Amino acid sequence: MAGVLVLAEADAGGLHATSFELIAAGLELAKSSCDPLRVLIVDPDPSRHGAALSVPGVEEVLTITSPVEHFEPHLAGAAVRALIEAERPHVVLAADSAEVIAYAPAVAAELGLGFVSGATAVAWEDGGPVVTRPVHGDRLVAELDFPGKRTVLVTVRSGAYAPVASGGGSAVVREPVLALDASLSATTHLGYSQDTGGELELGRAPFVVAIGRGVEDAPGVAELEGIARTLGAAFSVSGGLLDGGLGSAARKVGVSGKTIEPKVYLALGISGAPQHVSGVRKAGTIIAVNTDPEAPIFGAAHYGAVADLFEVARALPRYFSWPSDS
Repeated sequence: MAGVLVLAEADAGGLHATSFELIAAGLELAKSSCDPLRVLIVDPDPSRHGAALSVPGVEEVLTITSPVEHFEPHLAGAAVRALIEAERPHVVLAADSAEVIAYAPAVAAELGLGFVSGATAVAWEDGGPVVTRPVHGDRLVAELDFPGKRTVLVTVRSGAYAPVASGGGSAVVREPVLALDASLSATTHLGYSQDTGGELELGRAPFVVAIGRGVEDAPGVAELEGIARTLGAAFSVSGGLLDGGLGSAARKVGVSGKTIEPKVYLALGISGAPQHVSGVRKAGTIIAVNTDPEAPIFGAAHYGAVADLFEVARALPRYFSWPSDS
């Protein structure tokens, strides 16, 4: 066989949202003559996900039963390796997640596959995949092809594709003949640690306050983070701040960070490089504050103010806070 194989992910809470983003990417490839589209799920009880993964356009849902209750990279790698060898897909799509990165590069190396991580788009052109991803610290965007590679494994960044709705299709649910041996496990699951810092998850936050190079020091970052919390907003930073050693990479928005779709995105002191704007282009309303009237961010913003970002930020709590139930 050929076509596209999507690697879905799940945990005790259910299927990860990225699984449906990957299916959306797979459907686009299938429509470009890279079909059929199949979805693989490795899980202690994979049959529970069959109906949800049966999206219109998916031909088969392949289920493999894991002998352990939690994700284990060596078991996942063994399952994916066996499926690639058996199904011989042209393109394998996986999430650009910590779990996938724990085994996907090794699988690609062992099987001699083409491999790209952190892709923002995958297309099918002239009989082969063409993958788009940022390079050189997001300063350039590269298009990569893979002459001589029958199979290419691509990890796709969260938010690069709008997710499809679950279920509604007529895919065949099939369990390949593959028995995973628990002895393959080389790691021990100790438990999950929940972030208790009270930070809103960027990908789900309706209101995001983002800061850029207009903030020059750690006290300034801390002050604006506190203001964001008072406003009921999630807090984000640009790549420029990270380059200066300020802020956490987990809060970065852009082609090398998160792609988000908040209702309101308030950009304070952000210049608006294309790499950053691409991560927020789907926001409902973009508001920009910058002292430079020529800053590119104003070209992407719905509303803007040429003003000192601290003066604007300090005034906001007197007039506004985001409703907690929105």
